[in-house]
Amino acid sequence: MLKNWSIRTTLTLVGLLFVGFAAVVAALSLNGLRSAGNSLSTLTDSDMVSVRALNDASSYLLRARVTLDRVRSLDEAGKTDEAKKAIDRGQFLLDKSNENWKLFLATPKPALPQAMLDEVVAKRDTLMREGVEPEFAAIRANDMAAYHAVADTKISPMFVSLDGASSAVVEFTQKHADALRVDTQANITLLIQVITGVMVLAVLTLIATRFAMGGMIVQPINDAVDHFERIARGDLTRSAHTDKTNEIGRLFAGIERMRVNLTAMVGAVHHGAESIDVGAREIASGNTDLSQRTEEQAASLQETASSMEQLTSTVKQNAENARQASQLAVNASDIASRGGEVVEQVVDTMNAISSSSSKVVDIIGVIEGIAFQTNILALNAAVEAARAGEEGRGFAVVAGEVRSLAQRSAAAAKEIKSLIGDSTAKVESGSQLVARAGTTMDEIVQAVRRVTDIMGEISAASDEQSQGIEQVSRAVGQMDEVTQQNAALVEEAAAAAASLEEQTRKLKDVVGHWQVSGDTAQQGRVEPSVAASAHATRAIAPIKVVSRPNVAANRAVNKINEKMVAATQASQDAAPAAKAPKLAAVAAGDWETF
Repeated sequence: MLKNWSIRTTLTLVGLLFVGFAAVVAALSLNGLRSAGNSLSTLTDSDMVSVRALNDASSYLLRARVTLDRVRSLDEAGKTDEAKKAIDRGQFLLDKSNENWKLFLATPKPALPQAMLDEVVAKRDTLMREGVEPEFAAIRANDMAAYHAVADTKISPMFVSLDGASSAVVEFTQKHADALRVDTQANITLLIQVITGVMVLAVLTLIATRFAMGGMIVQPINDAVDHFERIARGDLTRSAHTDKTNEIGRLFAGIERMRVNLTAMVGAVHHGAESIDVGAREIASGNTDLSQRTEEQAASLQETASSMEQLTSTVKQNAENARQASQLAVNASDIASRGGEVVEQVVDTMNAISSSSSKVVDIIGVIEGIAFQTNILALNAAVEAARAGEEGRGFAVVAGEVRSLAQRSAAAAKEIKSLIGDSTAKVESGSQLVARAGTTMDEIVQAVRRVTDIMGEISAASDEQSQGIEQVSRAVGQMDEVTQQNAALVEEAAAAAASLEEQTRKLKDVVGHWQVSGDTAQQGRVEPSVAASAHATRAIAPIKVVSRPNVAANRAVNKINEKMVAATQASQDAAPAAKAPKLAAVAAGDWETF
């Protein structure tokens, strides 16, 4: 039954058992301490206090009587002042005696017989009433006869009787204290014996628990350690079973599950090692083909790069010529625009001249009117001069001259008007010609602008063509760089394949260290031909490095994991593209592959 107890329950019971032992020892110790404390309290708080108070009361009372005797001597010697001081001293000692007597009576005395206490009280009361108080009364009254009557005959026997009763009380109290000490010592001795017995029983229980724990916990743990050591040595053939259902049983069940899982894992590692070996050989074969394709691709890319350089140079020259022609067209457009502006200014000037000619014609008309009016006035003046006869002859001559001038002015105005009319007609004809010239200049400007726009478009197209060819050239350069990287990748893949083969061999050596059952080993073994066919039917997959003896090789394998598929596809797509007659036929996705 004990073997199925859990370790927690077992340890809890053992702990409770020792807690019980500790509780017993603690209870006995507390009982002994309580008993010793009570005895000590009785001695210190009752017996010793009462005995000390009784002794002090008797001592102060005796000293007060001696002081009274000294008062008598001082009085007989005539020292009255000193006698009064002695009386006061005696009264002080009597008061101290009464205080200690009250303390004695107030102190509990449970062990003292009541008869013995009553005897002491009665004798002291008799001494005080018949001896001490009469002496103090006589000495204060200076009645020496009364004092001697009490002091010489009565008080001494009373003191002796009180001293005997007090001695009996002190002796009884001492005996009671001795009895308490003996009882306390006996209790302590018994307590030590009982505690020793309990400790011996606890030690025996501890020894029994140790042997019981050895069978329940220590031995199974040693067996578990033995299983772990076997597993550490690579021995997975021995199973771990137990009939326990406690924590030990769960531990062995876990060890068995670990052994079974390790056995399956070792078989899987055997299988993985075989697969990795076949995969390494396939990688080596693939590297050979990839190396050949990479060399062909590199040659094609070099030819393509050379052609692209020539084409780039030609397109750049065309773009530069188109840029210069566009600049010349822009200059011509500016010149034509300035000519059009000049023609517009000429048209404006001709229009201004035509307007001025019209104004001159109007002025000439006014002059003709004035000449006509002047001629009429001169004619009228000649008629009037003829009527005047001889007196108007001179006036007639003047009128004739004025008429002659008016006729000449009219003739000149007609000629000027005729000339102005001819000039106006010519100005209008010139204005029409200038307007036609302006229209022609506008057409020239528009044509030059169209030529400029066309040359700009040609220049922009040439620039775009140059940029496109540069992009194609950069793409070819990137293809060349990727090809070089592929070549380096092939070398790294070869190193990785060699490292992988070395790691596979070491992995086989490590796995061969483990000893598993025959069935598991057969399940973990795979024929190389089957693994090879399995690898041949699937694409190149990322390779996981098992161990890390070679850091450079591991890094190469990791690069293969990331780039192998992309590099293979790129090499297959780039070779036909390099041999094609037109590089523009290459799709954008092919560039993205690189």
